[in-house]
Amino acid sequence: MDWFTEYYNGCGLKIRVKEKIVERSEIQRIEIYQTESFGKMLVIDGKIQLTEFDEAFYHEMLVHIPMITHPKPKDVLIIGGGDGGAVREVLKHNPERIVVVEIDRNVVDLCKRYLRIDKGALDDDRVEIVIRDGKAFLEDSERFDVIIVDSTDPNPISSTLFDREFFDLASERCAVFCCQSQSPVVQRKYFTTVLRNSKAFKNRRVYVSYVPTYPLALWSFLIAGKRIETDIEKVKRRYKKRKLKTIYYNPEVHISAFNLPNWLKEVVKDVLNEGRGRNA
Repeated sequence: MDWFTEYYNGCGLKIRVKEKIVERSEIQRIEIYQTESFGKMLVIDGKIQLTEFDEAFYHEMLVHIPMITHPKPKDVLIIGGGDGGAVREVLKHNPERIVVVEIDRNVVDLCKRYLRIDKGALDDDRVEIVIRDGKAFLEDSERFDVIIVDSTDPNPISSTLFDREFFDLASERCAVFCCQSQSPVVQRKYFTTVLRNSKAFKNRRVYVSYVPTYPLALWSFLIAGKRIETDIEKVKRRYKKRKLKTIYYNPEVHISAFNLPNWLKEVVKDVLNEGRGRNA
């Protein structure tokens, strides 16, 4: 056995691995490992994307909060998400169409062959897979009910999904938008960059979840839309009507995810208040 270590800002996470199942390096370096304690693990450019043990903790929170927020989500765009976890969860809401825009075909092919967390979702007739840069796709795309961005950490390949122009485009292309916004603890710069660059959305909120194999476990998300659903009774009704079967997410978790600790409230407030009262 050996150890895989992911480093971030002076600390890191070590996971014991039994074997490396596959590696491919073209657009990105993609590795899939068999771990001792967390099942299979997907790593892209040295960063853990998911493990079988806790991927539902992430995918369910990324998907169900924006999908429940929309009263009738029929057309859904997923940018990134080539592993299929987000697609699997979106399909539980019985949409008419899902478009997955993934920049790297190898992510889709290797995950379908070796990981299989999508449980067949990537082969569903309602799912269209487009191999293209997500920002370039948005430039000439139609409007969607929901856009979900399931991206890697900011890097030379995914950096366009974090810039202001991307959020400006997304704000014109959907009713409800959601993306992961990194660790507010050890990736504060990435987190605040998402907040600053997403100001085209007039109504936006941060929520958090717990993902054990992500940097220091506390993970954040940004959701935007005309109305962000935080009425517990309405969330319960939609959850029941859509007959959702989930591992981590439930209506109570939906509501509690928006209740931020004071230190994080202050970070969000400070960023969102930048430039107010000035011609900035």
